Amino acid sequence: MSRGLSRAGLYLLAGIIALAAAFPFYYAAITSLKSGDALFSMDLLPRQWHWDNYVAIFAQQPFATTIVNSFWVATGVVSVSLMLGLSAAYALSRNRFRGRRLLMMTILGVSMFPQVAVLSGMFELIRWLGLYNRIGGLMLSYLIITLPFTVWVLATFMRRLPREVEEAAIMDGAGPLTIIWRIFLPPLMPAMFSTGLLAFIAAWNEFLFALTFTLTHEQRTVPVAIALLSGASEYELPWGHIMAASVTVTVPAVVLVLIFQRRIVSGLAAGTGT
Repeated sequence: MSRGLSRAGLYLLAGIIALAAAFPFYYAAITSLKSGDALFSMDLLPRQWHWDNYVAIFAQQPFATTIVNSFWVATGVVSVSLMLGLSAAYALSRNRFRGRRLLMMTILGVSMFPQVAVLSGMFELIRWLGLYNRIGGLMLSYLIITLPFTVWVLATFMRRLPREVEEAAIMDGAGPLTIIWRIFLPPLMPAMFSTGLLAFIAAWNEFLFALTFTLTHEQRTVPVAIALLSGASEYELPWGHIMAASVTVTVPAVVLVLIFQRRIVSGLAAGTGT
């Protein structure tokens, strides 16, 4: 009896958490289908379904271009983060050298710095490299966010792999690259999926660097495009358009998480040693 009550309480708690997490997205979705005074009503379902908000966000500005920009930036950041992170994780987890623990803590500490703390320095670097208002400048700046997390998770995961397999490969004449790509990569795939997807979401949703390092609509990403949506007057915010744009850019991330949720959980659980 007590076990049944505890299980029911657990399900109830999980349901409350799921409802609290999903309700903002649901409210944004139904609000995106309203217009006029109905935007400020608390109806759980819209009385009339209006798709004009979705049409307007693509008509007022090159919103499709910003979606493509976000996709290419996030994809490029994930690719570079995984390649560099995998190599760095092998060096940090399989080789013992003086200062290794300090270096790992430094990598973790970099990921804790607020973006505004490095904004001015990154701006000068981006401008000096000639990458201002370019997709490459966003990719370079986003690596500060994604690379430390990728290295930390992959290194933690890689430390748990047996050394006997690596030693046998070395005895057979395999080099570091062969060991990484042919021996370690297959068991690392859950961690690669989880870190890659989290890095993709972080790059997809990033706002501060994208606002600072881009100037034209043709180079901006979707978070900046949503922030720059304007209403009929200077002081009017088009809530329906903002909600429609938010739903449009959130759906791909939600779909990816739902598709790869098992790999995300297994990768993070194995990487943290739980």
